[in-house]
Amino acid sequence: MKITEQSSKYSNLETMSTSDLLNNINREDKTVPFAVEKCIPQIEKLVDGIVERMKRGGRLFYLGAGTSGRLGILDASEIPPTFGASFDLVIGLIAGGDSAIRRAVEAAEDNWEMGWNDMQQFGVDVDDVVVGIAASGTTPYVIGAVREARKRGILTACVTCNPDSPLAAEVEIPIEVVVGPEFVTGSTRMKSGTAQKLALNMISTASMIKLGHVKGNKMIDMQLTNAKLVDRGTKMIMEESGITDYEYAKSLLLKYGSVRKGVDYFKSTQSGN
Repeated sequence: MKITEQSSKYSNLETMSTSDLLNNINREDKTVPFAVEKCIPQIEKLVDGIVERMKRGGRLFYLGAGTSGRLGILDASEIPPTFGASFDLVIGLIAGGDSAIRRAVEAAEDNWEMGWNDMQQFGVDVDDVVVGIAASGTTPYVIGAVREARKRGILTACVTCNPDSPLAAEVEIPIEVVVGPEFVTGSTRMKSGTAQKLALNMISTASMIKLGHVKGNKMIDMQLTNAKLVDRGTKMIMEESGITDYEYAKSLLLKYGSVRKGVDYFKSTQSGN
């Protein structure tokens, strides 16, 4: 039996107090980072592969179904505002299409060809990277896509929560975050989902840092989509440049559109270039 489908360590959940429910869920959640830690060598290999290909113009594709697909789309959607990268650099695809983000599409994940077909509109090629996300490691939509991608010389990886799964067997870099049975039997939106989110955070964040979108520890290319981020960016310019006038720093940020460009302009005026 798949570990993700094994019976919970806890019984009679409906008889537990609210306090017991929450503490037991939290107890299980605490084990997840340790499971992710064991996968760091594989995650490192994937990040290096992504960075190498993105420097050649490649992209990162996430494919999944249900919770796994939604997590991939979430991670992909946060790359442009956080790092100022283009919207087509990291692409998340879910079985059943965008409507499946909010509501499950019946049997969509059982189609072996649809995952690869969904990628065709993007002209996927050998400079891209395809990461299949599936807690069970058995989702046909994902397996079919990575199988076809690998046949064509595209770097493939997966994030799964069962060891020795069919999905892991199809990819070059299997990331198997084995978190054990869920608190509610089979509910992989819980520990498995948390594990996948942590792994995706590491993959995308490390890749963007290696590509130069962070300086020191600051998001110097972040998009200025609200007042909070404008204020943060203004203070970042002040810290980086030594400017003490808040309004002047803010004017540079708004005129040039990013912390990086604002600081570069200011430094060029100081050097006389």
